Amino acid sequence: MKQLNIILLTCFFAIGLYVSAQTEPTKTFRDTITLPLSSRSLSKKLTADTISKPIFTPSPARAVWLAAICPGLGQIYNRKYWKLPIIYGGFVGLAYAITWNNRMYNTYKQAYLDLMDNNPNTNSYLNVFPKGYITNTNQIDKAWLQTALEQEVNIFRRYRDLSIISAIGLYAVSMVDAYVDAQLSNFDITPNLSLRVSPSIIPEQQLGASTSYGVKLHITF
Repeated sequence: MKQLNIILLTCFFAIGLYVSAQTEPTKTFRDTITLPLSSRSLSKKLTADTISKPIFTPSPARAVWLAAICPGLGQIYNRKYWKLPIIYGGFVGLAYAITWNNRMYNTYKQAYLDLMDNNPNTNSYLNVFPKGYITNTNQIDKAWLQTALEQEVNIFRRYRDLSIISAIGLYAVSMVDAYVDAQLSNFDITPNLSLRVSPSIIPEQQLGASTSYGVKLHITF
């Protein structure tokens, strides 16, 4: 009886192995058909994206020439549009400073000339005072007014000249920025760039010297 039970168990075990062996290849075959198709379609998609979206590499010479023609064109060529408000905002502010200082310079210069020509009909220097401040022109100390007008003329002329120099400097900076930005467009900024600081033991360099301790820098590119 025990032998019969062993024989039956052996038969059931053999049948189970046979059934599993018959069903497992079907699943494996289905998987082997599906995976290559999905990987093939993914490869085609990546290839299409790579072809349709080439990496833009600006030319430094072209960027600097465009910036020389008109400030901001180099930044537009480099596709750094966020720099445009900074550049044009700076030029607008400097243009206003040049215009205002030049107007004030001309006003005080004309007032100084009218004061020095001794012509009673030319008295634009009275306009530099608040309205109603002077009721009698005889009360004006011309020596003091001459000194004050000279100072104002020199101040506004200096501010005007500094504003012009600043505008020229901003023009040059926009050209340099366009060139450097195009030159460093392919600069490696991946996480592989690292700096590691670690202690180090410096061996003796000559006979009788003692061992030194220091800090060593490891730069990885």
